[in-house]
Amino acid sequence: FGWEWAAAHFSFHPPHSDLAYALQAGKGGTRAILAAVQAHIITYLLFTRDTEFTHLERLCRVGHWEQRQALATALAGTLWAAGGGGRAVVCLSTAPVTTVPREGYGASSFTDRIWLFEFSEKAAAQGFISDHINCFESKGSHGVILYLFSLLFSRTLER
Repeated sequence: FGWEWAAAHFSFHPPHSDLAYALQAGKGGTRAILAAVQAHIITYLLFTRDTEFTHLERLCRVGHWEQRQALATALAGTLWAAGGGGRAVVCLSTAPVTTVPREGYGASSFTDRIWLFEFSEKAAAQGFISDHINCFESKGSHGVILYLFSLLFSRTLER
């Protein structure tokens, strides 16, 4: 992955702004993934969550907590669909490795620090993602790469 991918994470426009519902997308190959997740975020904000606002107000009156819930719901939903409705795999990265690796093994790369968490219930996957949403939206988290790996492992390499 290039620097654009490594820097990519899920980031919303400021809460309660006209674009509070929208993910910020930089240039590069990550835009397609962000656009797909964005569609699920808008679907959640418009049709799933319970609020007293009209449809257009639902998008503009989104706070920080609602942004995070929308993102967690979108990520869990797409991972669940990728897994065929029977499983979802969430990839998270551990902190940098500080021990000395054995000869011929380099533990400093990002992929060497990925942990897989498998769920057989969509609600459990969504709760886990919600609890760890900062792993997808924080700067330096490689959030889009983690999501892409989660999609691949949810779908399985055979499928």
